[in-house]
Parts: sequence; structure tokens; C-alpha cells
Amino acid sequence: MLYISDKSTDPYFNLAEEEFLLKNMKEDIFRLWRNSPSIIVGRYQNTIAEIDSEYTKSHSIPVVRRLSGGGAVFHDLGNLNFTFIQNAKGKEDTTELFRRFTRPIIDALRTLGVNAELQGRNDLAIDGKKFSGNAICIHKDRVLMHGTLMFSVSTSDLGKALKPRPEKFIGKAVKSNVKRVTNIGEHLKDKNKNILWFKDFLGEFICSHLEGITPYSFSEKQLQKIEELKANRYSTDEWNFGKSPRYSFSASKRFPKGIVELYLNAENGIIKDLDIKGDYFFTRPTEEFIKKLIGTPHTRTDIEKKIGTLDLGAYFAGISSEDIVSLFF
Repeated sequence: MLYISDKSTDPYFNLAEEEFLLKNMKEDIFRLWRNSPSIIVGRYQNTIAEIDSEYTKSHSIPVVRRLSGGGAVFHDLGNLNFTFIQNAKGKEDTTELFRRFTRPIIDALRTLGVNAELQGRNDLAIDGKKFSGNAICIHKDRVLMHGTLMFSVSTSDLGKALKPRPEKFIGKAVKSNVKRVTNIGEHLKDKNKNILWFKDFLGEFICSHLEGITPYSFSEKQLQKIEELKANRYSTDEWNFGKSPRYSFSASKRFPKGIVELYLNAENGIIKDLDIKGDYFFTRPTEEFIKKLIGTPHTRTDIEKKIGTLDLGAYFAGISSEDIVSLFF
């Protein structure tokens, strides 16, 4: 087994590395890695429905889609991620896989006096409070299971960045439940321990309990391949937002110059239908504005770019472009 202790905290690179390891390496792999503040969404989630776009934009928080299923999670440097990649063994179902791959993590924490346990199918908890969510991706005969380990995560940022709005969305995407969570660091006897200490501890524990495990570093050629995956997939809006299912979205807001109501249908992240109602004033027909927005990707960057080319005051007198953009999210 190869042991990879990553220093990169770039979420785009780290998710690209996951795919590279799964699809290009044949050895068993154990990996520890961290991301700077970011939201990581499940393979088939509706990204827009899972995040607070205003908060992620104002705090420059990247949103990145992973290969595995499950719900959206918030990462920051107080969170340690772990990954196991191995060849499939027989016909294990996902419950058996989660149990097998999380066992070493539970054992490591219990040596620290932390009463960790598997809760439900794929969460780890301490005294009923979740500190780890885990997900699986299978490619051919290879199994990847990765999970989060909240050590000193900002739970305030977690709650603000992940803000599903079920009253606005109707669609197939499953909303992520906000559960009671806890940080591992809160349960250690020595409160001065930090996440870098925890990363070293966990790496040493796993390496000492698995036979034939050796540290591994990427070659320059491999790093180049990962960078290409990052550039061509993991840092693109098409991957991170455009794979969302069909969904409907609506918003209504009262501005000093009138009320604007917005209704849209999107598919694969593209606005297919749009309707706008309200008691605002205008000098050019709203139908014209709608026509220009149809076909635009439902991302803040694309909406801002499109609206920036229009004489917005003619369509919505006295209402700023920033206010109109905010309605789309």
C-alpha cells in the first residue's frame, strides 16, 4: 500500500488528484489531505440548491464537484480528509465498505480516548454528534472511499456556506441535511493539539497497523496530469455547476423602486425558461430582457457577465444590476 500525505490545500487540485489516483494507479492507496475553505458537492447534486451563493461569493469560497455520491460538505483547514483506494473484494455492498474503511479511523481515535463510532451507514460520530461524512466511488474494479474528519472546523462558516433553500427549489436533487456536528479536538484531553499534529498522528497510526505501506511522492509527469485534470474539469463551471439535474427556482424581493418576482427552469445548469413579474417601472419590455437571459448558465459569473452588457435601467428602473443578479440565487 502507498501512503500519500499531501501538502496541497487547493481543492481543485485535490479533487483532480482523487480521480487520477482512482483511474491511473493500481496499488492500494491511503491518502491524507486538506482543503482551504471550500464546498465539495456530491457527484449528482444540484449545486445551486446546496450553497448560499451570496456567502460563497463574498467570501471567495470555491465550489467543487467530486466523483463520489452523498451530500455537500464544507471544508476548511480545520478538516482532515482521508482516502482509501483498493481493488474490490468480492461483492461487498456499500454498508460493508463503509464499515471496513472507517474501522482504522475509529481504532486510531479510540487510542486517543475519543469514543468514536460508525453511525448509520456512512457517518462517524462522537456521543451522537457527527464529525465525519464518508462517500464511495467505484471505477471498474477499483473502490475509492473518502471521508472528512472535523478536527477544528469553523462550524459558523459551515452553517453559513451550506444553506439549502427548499422553499425555492423543486427538483430531483436531494437536499443535504444540516446535522448536529462536533470537532474531534473538543474531545481530546490535551486541548493544545492542532490538526497538523493530528494528521501526523493518524498517518503514523495507519502506517504502523497496515503491512507493507510505504510513503509515495508523485513524479513531475504525474503532477502535470493532475494539473491538466484540474484545468479541464475540476476548476470549470461546466463540471461544478453544469451537471446539475433539471430544477425550478423562484425568488421575490421588494426593492425601493418596486417588487420583482423571478421564476426559472434550468437543465444541466442552463436557464431554459424564465419569467419575471412585478410592479417595477421600465422603458423597454421585460420579454426582451428574458430573451437575452435564456440559454445563459445559471452561475453568478455568467449572469453578471450577461447583465453587464445590458441597459438594465431600461428594464428595471431604479433597481441595480447587483440586486437583479441576486434574485437569480
